[in-house]
Amino acid sequence: MSGGGKHAARPDDVPAGRPATEPAESSEPTESTGQPTVGASDREQQTMLANSAVMAAGTIVSRMSGFVRSALLAAALGAALHADVFTIANTVPNMLYILLAGGVFNAVLVPQLIRAMTDDADGGEAYTNRIITLAALFLGAVTVALVVFAPQLMSLYLSDQWHEPDRAEQLQSVVDLARYCLPQVFFYGMFVLVGQILNARGRFGPMMWAPIANNVISVAVLVVYLVGFGPARGNELTGPFTNGQELLLGLGSTVGIAAQLAILVPYLRRAGFTFRPRFDFRGTGLGHTLRLGLWTVLFVVVNQIAYTVVVRLASGGTVDGGDGTGYTIYSSTFLIVMVPHSIITVSLATAILPRLSRYAAAGDDRSLAEAMATNLRTALAVVVPFAALLPLVADDMANVIWGHGAAAEQYERYAPTLSLFGIGLVMFTVHYLVLRAFYALELTRTVFYVQCVVATVNVVAAVLLVRSGDAAATAPALVLAYATSYAVGAALSYAVLRRRLGGLHTGRLLRYLARLVVATAVAVAVAGVVALLLGRLADDPDWVVAALRGCAVAGVGGVVFLVMARATRLREVMIVIETITRRGSRTSGG
Repeated sequence: MSGGGKHAARPDDVPAGRPATEPAESSEPTESTGQPTVGASDREQQTMLANSAVMAAGTIVSRMSGFVRSALLAAALGAALHADVFTIANTVPNMLYILLAGGVFNAVLVPQLIRAMTDDADGGEAYTNRIITLAALFLGAVTVALVVFAPQLMSLYLSDQWHEPDRAEQLQSVVDLARYCLPQVFFYGMFVLVGQILNARGRFGPMMWAPIANNVISVAVLVVYLVGFGPARGNELTGPFTNGQELLLGLGSTVGIAAQLAILVPYLRRAGFTFRPRFDFRGTGLGHTLRLGLWTVLFVVVNQIAYTVVVRLASGGTVDGGDGTGYTIYSSTFLIVMVPHSIITVSLATAILPRLSRYAAAGDDRSLAEAMATNLRTALAVVVPFAALLPLVADDMANVIWGHGAAAEQYERYAPTLSLFGIGLVMFTVHYLVLRAFYALELTRTVFYVQCVVATVNVVAAVLLVRSGDAAATAPALVLAYATSYAVGAALSYAVLRRRLGGLHTGRLLRYLARLVVATAVAVAVAGVVALLLGRLADDPDWVVAALRGCAVAGVGGVVFLVMARATRLREVMIVIETITRRGSRTSGG
């Protein structure tokens, strides 16, 4: 299954050049001082974190604006069938982009662009022009076909109940919305491709900040919707949309994605690249890229088949009305859980992918293994405590984000799904980072085989869990299936990479995880006591009180974790904090 979204591989600050051939120095804590020595490994990690800070900052702002969008969407449409009609129609274009081109763009083109820039006499300009031309032609033709065959397409993503006579209006509404939204496939694809080109040339900020424009437009569209049509009430929570509502929501969503692309285009010239269409595709090295992309395409196909099953199952959770949970709740809670992944894991993976590619090209497995192990520990230092603390604040978070307007009486439906997603986040993080090494090594066939296992487990678990529960348990059941599949995927991908590289510092990782679990357990215990005490003050608080209570619980848990991290010598946590603090002081100092 897809990680839920738009994972674009982005390289670090050295777009071209050869990898180091010397392994990084060890930096274990010394016995005499108990403090970490600052060797090459720490310096490399600090440099990588600093290089990804601009990307992380853009992601934070983007995610915050995304929260506003999610809150307004719930306030306008609620969390039932009415909301699922739009959410599914607006999600399918992204799924199709990932299916049709995302795997090649994200995972294959970065190493190939860097190789072209390094090896080609023109710095890869001709190669890049051919890639852009071919992608635009392909995406344009596919988008037209998708719009034409929208009814047949949407039937793949909707459960059989949607085709019953009493749901005919909702079915027509989701098809109409899809036709407005499907042109996003073209804009998604070109946005990611242009962003990859910029990243390969050392321009990381634009791709991270451009999605904010999409969120701003989406927020504006939803504000106009609320002013013009008001929040859904009564029967509207399970009904279709009017023509005017479909036009505003569907077209507005597509304009937001198009704006992302428009913002990136001027930066190409600033990065020293001028696009000139080229149609001489034969004998230019594109065959190598496409051969590498074949296995990645198959990987994505398997991934999206599993995700299609998930969407179909989720669409059945709300189609009969009542208190069921469906795709809107599943996708909205996923947005929250992906925050640490987007800020930390994606930034680390973005920064490390070109470095891994250079290590792989030089045959330097020791440095590649060291870099992977370091980034795994750094990412887990953030996602593990986040996932553990999430259930303590899930109710309050749901109240603050979604407890307004049309969803004011439905926000509690979000909490169980939100709580369970933390488990899946940890498993997905490990799997996601390990796959970056496979892509750097150009082992795309291995990635495909691993993902076949993940997808199979996801589908089987999702079907069994959803069928064994009621409609209210649909979204939580899908989250458990997600966590199960990526637990299997993380274990399998790690084992395969470890054998391929001759080791991944597993002993050190296990010792680190033991200390991390201890620090996290203490933090959760203290925060749990605080949550219990504050919970007695207000059983059903308004969103302001919920925000204060949630912040208090999370704040206490975070402080205790940092104290425990220092006590248990979790160097990676300290490096993250020191990097953020150092960059903050530089910013404030001008």
